[in-house]
Amino acid sequence: MAIRRTTMYSSAGKKLYAVRAADGTFKDIQTYERAHRADMAHKSAAEKATARKKAAKKKSPAKKAARKATKKVARKATKKVARKRATKKTARRK
Repeated sequence: MAIRRTTMYSSAGKKLYAVRAADGTFKDIQTYERAHRADMAHKSAAEKATARKKAAKKKSPAKKAARKATKKVARKATKKVARKRATKKTARRK
């Protein structure tokens, strides 16, 4: 369960978050700025679950290598076609 905070303002006008203990006394008082920064630094359970799913979904090294090889072959073929076109163009000019 998330900790419930009471919002208050200091005498200087800064926003404060106060966390109360079970007996109602203040357990912790922080400026909103610090509390917010701390909240942003921690990942929620949902964010952690999403990260775990992404890590599990990542491609295996064998698949990655096969895909890389396919790309290499495709790149070579493209270069070959480009070279042929270039030679045809120069032959036409002469």
